Amino acid sequence: MLMNPAQVLFDGKVPKTLPVCDHYCGTEARMKKAMALQNELGPCFDITFDCEDGAPIGAEVAHAHLVADLISHPDNQFQRIGVRVHDPESPHFDQDIQILIQKVGHLLAYITIPKIESALQVSQLIQRINEIAHQYQITQTIPIHVLIETHGALEDAFAIASLPQIECLSFGLMDFVSAHYGAIPASAMSSDQFKHPLVVRAMLEISAACHRFAKTPSHNVCTEIKNMSVVNEDSITAKDSFGYIRKWSIHPAQIPVIVGAFTPKNEEVSEAIAILETAIEASWGPIQFEGKLHDRASYRYYWMVLQRAKNSGKEFMNLQSISWLNHA
Repeated sequence: MLMNPAQVLFDGKVPKTLPVCDHYCGTEARMKKAMALQNELGPCFDITFDCEDGAPIGAEVAHAHLVADLISHPDNQFQRIGVRVHDPESPHFDQDIQILIQKVGHLLAYITIPKIESALQVSQLIQRINEIAHQYQITQTIPIHVLIETHGALEDAFAIASLPQIECLSFGLMDFVSAHYGAIPASAMSSDQFKHPLVVRAMLEISAACHRFAKTPSHNVCTEIKNMSVVNEDSITAKDSFGYIRKWSIHPAQIPVIVGAFTPKNEEVSEAIAILETAIEASWGPIQFEGKLHDRASYRYYWMVLQRAKNSGKEFMNLQSISWLNHA
């Protein structure tokens, strides 16, 4: 009898794996283009419709209704579209929440809140969102993503990540650098982001906080939209050196590059399958594989490799047909 891998490896609580790319867009043409691309490539990336910085100014109510109309459109095949609302101090925040939850609360993949200052503030905002959801008889809990881009939010990163409804923390690099009023050079918004000590510290704190509470750390934008090798290098560095498992996109050309960088390689998938098949034969006890010892600690790692491969949209050796991988 095959023992449930989720029970064996994670005590029944398998960490949720989100798509590795979060694509932001805020104009009607770009939002429709993103939906068409998602339908072409599959749900290997999320779309975040933007009501804040990436949206036109002066038509906030109409824009929120447009966002809701697009989310409710049949072209939203995978229901993997979230929304970044206005910041909590904006008069448009509550307006965004009311419109979106009333019209498409049952379809929202998540709500992203920017300009957060503290864990207490996040907790209060979640309570407000839940009250509005209850008001409109939305029965499911709406996942919350938070942008860490202020000194206060960074200080409270662990407390924010610990909140049950939080699903993802994103690093807002550009606002974070700007919050230092020139003390951090502009180059840290791009080429030097992985070198400047204050930025490195922030990236590591956010990543560590997320992993402490099994949440998803999402790396910031890459402003390069012509040279895709820069996007690829940023993605690999964020993943391999800083523990990020998701990254923002701000241009359609960045999406396949980010997805590719975060997707396990063929050899990694093959190794994970072989190790876990051997583990299953040993009833999940310790094994020796190619001269190295493995037990449930390393099995958890290889299990997550395969989960990321499944979510990538890439064909991996008939991964979907492996019965034990889907027996969780």
